[in-house]
Amino acid sequence: MSLQACAEIVQRGDPDRFAAAMAAPVDARRVLFPLYAFNVEVARAPWVTEEPMIAEMRLQWWRDALEEIAEGKQVRKHEVTSPLAEVLHAPMAESLDRLIQARRWDIYRDAFDDADHFEHYLKMTGGLLMWTTAHLLGARINTTERIFALGKATALVRFLKAVPALEKRGRIPLVDGRAETIATLAKNALREIPDMQQLRAALPKPARGALLEAWETEPLLYQIARNPARVADGAIGLSEFRKRARLARWAL
Repeated sequence: MSLQACAEIVQRGDPDRFAAAMAAPVDARRVLFPLYAFNVEVARAPWVTEEPMIAEMRLQWWRDALEEIAEGKQVRKHEVTSPLAEVLHAPMAESLDRLIQARRWDIYRDAFDDADHFEHYLKMTGGLLMWTTAHLLGARINTTERIFALGKATALVRFLKAVPALEKRGRIPLVDGRAETIATLAKNALREIPDMQQLRAALPKPARGALLEAWETEPLLYQIARNPARVADGAIGLSEFRKRARLARWAL
């Protein structure tokens, strides 16, 4: 039950966030890896079984673990829970329960109720995760809205990349899957992304590491806005060279 175990979970389950964490300041990794590993475990819980009740129980297990952390109790044994308990304080543990509740959508085959439901899902998964890591690394409350917006935009890119896989599993990922609607989603997210230079300047150095997971977000949103057919084709992405170069620039 160590930071190394969390890093290995992230490396296997979320390679992009693993690369971002490795590019972050070393001191930031003590927060990033436990939070990212927690996210991996919660995100995959609905997909390891076809039985909704079992998936609900798996998510409830993590809700109970957060409750133990929030109440200062001895946390249940798991390779992620102990490192997580070392970095989470009670309000953040309580807040992260909203991330787990949002993931309940992944269990069932129903479409999102409407556009607001979809936006809430992105905000409570990607937005809340980014804000939690940034806050635990020293981000002030005056950056909350901007960090949530960046995290939500990053979650949108990740979700749109997953659309073909979701459809293969019989899901209805988008309320309106028309090309023009997808392009509008990307354009709206681009308008909401904060000025990165100003946001970085408003954060202490360790907290800037929480933003690194968004290193591909802006160019991929432009890619989707220009050619929304890439979503259905599963063709969203940068070349390996561009990915490495952009991450290196962001890390610097």
